[in-house]
Amino acid sequence: MPSDPTHHPATPFTHDGATLIWEARGSGDVTFVLVHGIGMGRTVFTGLAELLAPHGRVIAIDLPGYGEAPEPPRTPTVERLADVVAAFLRAQDVRDPVLIGHSMGTQVIVEVSARHPDPDARLVLLGPTVEVGQRRTWIQVRKLARDLIDESPRVLLTGAREYLRSGPHLHQKMRAMLVHRPELAYPRVTGDALVLRGGADTVAPREWCEFVASSLPRARLEEVPGSGHETMIKNPDPAADLILEWLGL
Repeated sequence: MPSDPTHHPATPFTHDGATLIWEARGSGDVTFVLVHGIGMGRTVFTGLAELLAPHGRVIAIDLPGYGEAPEPPRTPTVERLADVVAAFLRAQDVRDPVLIGHSMGTQVIVEVSARHPDPDARLVLLGPTVEVGQRRTWIQVRKLARDLIDESPRVLLTGAREYLRSGPHLHQKMRAMLVHRPELAYPRVTGDALVLRGGADTVAPREWCEFVASSLPRARLEEVPGSGHETMIKNPDPAADLILEWLGL
């Protein structure tokens, strides 16, 4: 990465036996915290982070057992992942963040809000998972495969690399994601929320995203036309524009 005085290199943070990796860029009054999905890592947010950095500080995280973060002794539940993220935010004195989660990351950030309330935090749910009645591994694999049929080589290579880095316990991690019930956390979210999906996203269909938005106390639903579940990797510009417009930045 080019020399940047605002760049904080990748650093571990450990809480209750689980370690995440974080790095930051940019500066300003707004702090964006980027939380990836199943099988991914913080590098999938590189394009989005670059677009957000002129508007504030951007922190990207590898959750425990993903990316460069070491495997914890036991596969964490979504709730425990949220507790680790919340402990990190407290340790770094991050207040009133804009929590941006993609896919499984949306489940993590809603639990952060529900379990560790910050009424001034704002949430962005990119392609929220997992809809009621579809919580089977084979169903989700099929949905993701359909979503990736027409994706670019960049998206496919990035996803394949990150899935390989997620280690030998991916099945247990998938199970932890699927047993989580985000609909129980949505009503307990304390801040404003933006639900954002690609118009062609088969993993987060329109009907489910409408339910998510209606279940959150204060939420708005937007779409990126023609984009799939990995829209932020393929072309993060529309998502960044919608996020910044929603925030008034």
